[in-house]
Amino acid sequence: MVCDSFIEFAQHRARRLDLDIEMEACDAMTARLAVKGQVDLVDAFEMACSLGPYDCIILDIERSDI
Repeated sequence: MVCDSFIEFAQHRARRLDLDIEMEACDAMTARLAVKGQVDLVDAFEMACSLGPYDCIILDIERSDI
């Protein structure tokens, strides 16, 4: 995973979807973040992350409600 690319991608998508995002960790194998907002928009954010960015492959998404 290219952390700078993923972080920029995630922050951009979160802004577009009017979501609050907090990056908790990012390294070559894992990105961990907290996303808050309307449930349907969080779903859209999850879908966006599974499709991009082009230089980061997201193989698995784990989701939990707070």
